[in-house]
Amino acid sequence: RIPMLLAAFLVRASAQQQPDLAAVLKRLEQVEHDNQSLREELRQLRQDLGRPPTANDAPALAERVEVQEHRTEEQAQSKVETTQKMPLSLTGMLLFNAFHNGRLSGTSQDPVRAQLSPGPSSSAATLRQTVLGLKFQGPSLPGGGTVNGTLFMDFFAGSNNDPGNHLLHIRTATLDFNWKNTTFTVGQDKPIFAPREPDSLAQVGLSPLTAAGNLWNWQPQVRLEQRWHFGEQAGLRAQGGVYLTSELDANVPAIYARTLERARPGYQGRLEFWAGNADHRFEIAPGFHLSTTHVAGTSVPSRLVSLDWLVRPIAVIDITGAWFRGENVANTGALRQGFVVLSPGVAVPVHSQGGWAQLALRATPRLTLHLYGGQQHDRASDLLGSGVSRNFIYAGNLMYRLAPNVIAAFEASQVRTNYITGGLRLNNHYDLALAYLF
Repeated sequence: RIPMLLAAFLVRASAQQQPDLAAVLKRLEQVEHDNQSLREELRQLRQDLGRPPTANDAPALAERVEVQEHRTEEQAQSKVETTQKMPLSLTGMLLFNAFHNGRLSGTSQDPVRAQLSPGPSSSAATLRQTVLGLKFQGPSLPGGGTVNGTLFMDFFAGSNNDPGNHLLHIRTATLDFNWKNTTFTVGQDKPIFAPREPDSLAQVGLSPLTAAGNLWNWQPQVRLEQRWHFGEQAGLRAQGGVYLTSELDANVPAIYARTLERARPGYQGRLEFWAGNADHRFEIAPGFHLSTTHVAGTSVPSRLVSLDWLVRPIAVIDITGAWFRGENVANTGALRQGFVVLSPGVAVPVHSQGGWAQLALRATPRLTLHLYGGQQHDRASDLLGSGVSRNFIYAGNLMYRLAPNVIAAFEASQVRTNYITGGLRLNNHYDLALAYLF
């Protein structure tokens, strides 16, 4: 009887434990499923960021999910609705600048060259470099494509000396038709062959290093981009298109002003090779520009070659820059001396070379240091006596994030301009900026 009672007891105990065991197995299965989902999300996050995994990935993912949930709630409360029912977001920067200029600044807030004759030094404050932007997403396209675009404006037009006379004007605007490896764009932007520029909150209405190596004119254009990938950490990007030059940016004697065709089509291209990830990256891109100026009953060629780069040896350092060489470069945002008219039907291009470079050091998550400089050197034998043979600008700034979307910055710069007959002129510029990003 004892063996039979023992067997009955064991069977009963097994029957009681079976539900508990099933519950434990089910819970373990759910934990494994959750872990698999987390691993997949981490893999996707690492792919998006382009960096190797770290021990901080899991907390970062949880924080990212929490931030995204808050953003979704806020967007539901304050979304912008368009007549076409397409997503639209408001972005931009409220920018306050207090600045001081030396005696050779002329009347400019951001002088791009030192004047020949001194005037009074000046100190002022302004919000005219505030930027307003719109970002929008459109419908899907055949072949898996999408439409999106941007529009950015500022108040830098109008009078420099009158706080009540600041005009809203377009900076850049793009309408992009995107597919996986192809993008077609129409809009207004920097030259296709010169897309980079230094970082500054002192010079926003005009790009930093204007007339000193940075070719920047925001002009209407049409461009096509094609991308190729060599694995996950290398690729090529080819861009080409038609860029509308601004011929009025060249100085023309008054007697020939009416003969100048105000804008001309320019043909531009750029081929970028890149390799690396978010922490270690290398980019280099040659480019070109071709156009022709019509003035004084003749044609003046505009021909340029360029090279731009980004080197990130470690996560906290970026070295960027650009170089160009050619003739008649004023129509892309350089010194205003692209050509010289000698007589009716006779005009010669001014040969130029120049460029710029910047070192960016992210000293802490909040503090970034930028040191940059650039120059344009024009061949003196192509110029008249009042021309500028060399224009050089160097600057440094500190940007500190008081909050995720609030930045305080201080910048100091000097312009050094060499005139053929007037010699060297210097002008200092100091700027204290406070920016609220929205």
